[in-house]
Amino acid sequence: MVSILDSSFLVFPFGNDVLLIALTSSERSSVAWIAYVIAAAVGSILGVLTVDWPTRAAGEKGLERFVSQSRVEQLKEKMGTRAGVTVFLASVMPPPFPFTPVIMTASALQYPRLKLLGVVFGGRILRYTAEAILALYLGRRLIRYINSQVFGYFVYGLIGVALIASAMSILKLMRKRRAEMLRT
Repeated sequence: MVSILDSSFLVFPFGNDVLLIALTSSERSSVAWIAYVIAAAVGSILGVLTVDWPTRAAGEKGLERFVSQSRVEQLKEKMGTRAGVTVFLASVMPPPFPFTPVIMTASALQYPRLKLLGVVFGGRILRYTAEAILALYLGRRLIRYINSQVFGYFVYGLIGVALIASAMSILKLMRKRRAEMLRT
């Protein structure tokens, strides 16, 4: 579920990464981490689909409702020449890299859905595998750090930022829709 949220319209920075590291570090099984990596990647694909379907249907004009025109042009230029590489890099990069706008742009510009999902899956598998392997080797230290009060406050801060950013996104969308309705 965290993976779905992490890759959807909602802002959930580092939630999936921290959960994967915590599960891998606490389990310490030789194969359980593989299931966690696959589950995180599949969840990410489901989150991408929640972004892909509406933006693919809305097309380029609909994309401008969610992403600024300058950002659309910047991403459109990258998508035109190297869409697969751009989507792959967005899938591998951790927050605060703007993953959702890249996915929205690829979908709105009709990048083939199966390619999109395949590239995102590959990028997420790479990212989550690297995190899981690091968690296996540095797990005990990471668990101690994750259980610390400082990290708890950090997580609460991230949750607060995520809630505020999500609320701001929803309000911005509502204002744009209201303005469009008033124009017509």
